[in-house]
Amino acid sequence: MVKMRLRCLKFFAIHFCFLANYPLLHSQGCCSGGSGSPIAGNASQGVLAQHQMELASSLQYIYSDKFLTGNGESSPLFQSFSSKYLYNRVAYGITKDLTISLEGGYYLNKTQTELNAAGKIQSSGFGDMIIFPRYDILNRKRLDKHDELTIGLGYKIPLGKYNDSHVVFTNPTTGRQYFTISPPLVQPTNGSQDVLFYLFYMHSGWPKNIRFFANSMYIKKGWNALGEKFGDFTAVNVFVSRTFMHSLGITLQCNAEWVQKMRYNENVDVLALYNVDVNSTGSKKISLIPQFSYSYKTCTIYGLAEVPLYQKVQGTQIGIQQQFTMGLSYRFFTKKDLKCDDAGNDFTYMCPMKCKGGGSNSPGICSVCGMQLDKVK
Repeated sequence: MVKMRLRCLKFFAIHFCFLANYPLLHSQGCCSGGSGSPIAGNASQGVLAQHQMELASSLQYIYSDKFLTGNGESSPLFQSFSSKYLYNRVAYGITKDLTISLEGGYYLNKTQTELNAAGKIQSSGFGDMIIFPRYDILNRKRLDKHDELTIGLGYKIPLGKYNDSHVVFTNPTTGRQYFTISPPLVQPTNGSQDVLFYLFYMHSGWPKNIRFFANSMYIKKGWNALGEKFGDFTAVNVFVSRTFMHSLGITLQCNAEWVQKMRYNENVDVLALYNVDVNSTGSKKISLIPQFSYSYKTCTIYGLAEVPLYQKVQGTQIGIQQQFTMGLSYRFFTKKDLKCDDAGNDFTYMCPMKCKGGGSNSPGICSVCGMQLDKVK
């Protein structure tokens, strides 16, 4: 077996880690919402190679008219909920062990349609910004096997609206409009500053062409200016992936999530003022998420869909029904070394991942990672 360079292995560790690359919108109460993970839905991320940069963007669509109470279905409190969300990430490998990313998104639309199409509550705008450094505490290579363990500590800053209002009633005689705070399910952010704790593990090399990786995330929610503290969030994800023909990737993810019950300032009537039913907060969920990806050189396109297997909620909440994501990622090195092997051979064509022994003086693919060689002269 050909030994891979560390940075090439790191590329593959991330290459198949786009799963759940979407903002988690599993609501915390049909009238509360706004809980879950603000970061691209528990995206599984290791570290980049030194001086490597990643630009990634994904578009997620959510629709649901399914309401739950406990383990069963419930009568709807409104007709449906839908959203379109554009999530972006810029990441950079500062050293071979340290990567930092700046992430955030924009809601093209969040819509709650009332019963009998009586009206809609809508919003759009920026959501949250996340500063997310990650560090490798273990990166061990043995022959053709590779193990990587990464820790991360993120900080979420709310950019969007969390106290926006909508028209409740228009007096037909005076024309005067009456407003109330929109439910958090429709707001672009929950308005709190949160801390994210992250752990990632990846194993590749055995069985051949199969990679296993897992991550866990705990989000400590803060208080917002309305006296609300949405429940802390915990997620555990397990992945298995396989590569076909050097460019087609198939990955299967199992996702488990827990959202704690919301807390609030006792001096504030959150139900009357902010449309928040505290008794309908807190949930557990298990989902299966298949993903397909295709890569050309250092560019990857991917798509995924969430299939809920188990959902248990407190009170009455809207559940996950349809959730699809399409995304694009591009990686490149800000500093390039044209020498591809230890002997100092200066190749006409080289691997974009700078794999050891991956260069050539004629067009072709890298003998190590299978990527198309780039012409450098």
